Amino acid sequence: MGAAVDPENRLAALELSEEERKFRFRAGAFLASVGATAAVAGFSKAIMTAKKSDPKYFDKGLHASLSLHEAGTSLALRALGWGTLYAILGTGTICFGIWKLSGAKDMKEFRESMGRAFPRVPRNDPPRSRTEFDGLTDLMQYLSTWGSTKDEN
Repeated sequence: MGAAVDPENRLAALELSEEERKFRFRAGAFLASVGATAAVAGFSKAIMTAKKSDPKYFDKGLHASLSLHEAGTSLALRALGWGTLYAILGTGTICFGIWKLSGAKDMKEFRESMGRAFPRVPRNDPPRSRTEFDGLTDLMQYLSTWGSTKDEN
């Protein structure tokens, strides 16, 4: 049934997977910190824009008054909390449903079943187009002319 595995090769595979695990943890932490920073910056920008557009009503919304049943900031924080909860639960439910529908037991099986379900992306080796650019302007110039039928000399 199964071929015997050399203990030294098994140890090398475990070390590789440990390095891969550490890399993936660091990559996930980096993406989470970038996402959190972007969310805080966007929320702060929205608050500052609202304050700049109408400071009188913005200050009124910070503190509950007789005309307001609830302060604007507490209402916004409550809405942000519910929105976050719905987004996380919804995304988690969709991902879990796809996982269960695929019938996979682990990540390798899931990757293989998704690989069979979706079309293959051809490898670009060696690259058939440019991969190095002098700067953003050079990249944008290349992208604006990419796919056109005229020859560049």
